Amino acid sequence: MIEPTLRLAPSPLQDAEVIARVLGGEDGLFEVLMRRHNTRVYRAVRSILRDEAECEDAMQQAWLSAYAHLADFAGEAGLGTWLVRIALNAALARLRGPEGRLRFVDLALLEEDAVTDPLHPERRAAARELVALLEDAIDRLSPGLRAVYLLREAERLSTAETAHALGLGVEAVKVRLHRARHALRDALDAELGAAAPGAFTFLAPRCDRVVAAVLAALHAPQTG
Repeated sequence: MIEPTLRLAPSPLQDAEVIARVLGGEDGLFEVLMRRHNTRVYRAVRSILRDEAECEDAMQQAWLSAYAHLADFAGEAGLGTWLVRIALNAALARLRGPEGRLRFVDLALLEEDAVTDPLHPERRAAARELVALLEDAIDRLSPGLRAVYLLREAERLSTAETAHALGLGVEAVKVRLHRARHALRDALDAELGAAAPGAFTFLAPRCDRVVAAVLAALHAPQTG
């Protein structure tokens, strides 16, 4: 049985090595992939969904799908891009209805996210406000622009990777990114660039929730 850990130490193994060992029977190493790529999966889901509980549910489904199809990963586009496509599909599936919806247990009882920040309190408050303004502005973008912006600017995927993940042409990604930047610049002006990497981060307590839920689901007793 896979036992979830808290704050798993970073692994020196490359993704390909981890995948090979998971497929070879070392299921516990799947947690390495989840913790390594949770922020990317979250940002992909968050580009489609706005409700945070829905995002976590979609992430759980995405990881379960990734585990089930891990042997199908071919490696051409990189694991991160492959996971983005799965995450986007999971998010889009949630827009089509609640059938097959997975739930977290006692989610409301879990602690709120917290982060230790060495900045002066006033600067820290200003930074949080700026990120909140950016996230609000991103949410006002159309879904097509929002997805491209988050994958390119927040997640730092290349244009080609973003095009592959979204099923678009490279030129379409460039056009949408230009439009998204222009729309956000109108709202945030020069503050945009400094805040983008901090938008929609996936902090440790939430990562623990998703990891624990996925590992529990993978080894839940099968019925029928």
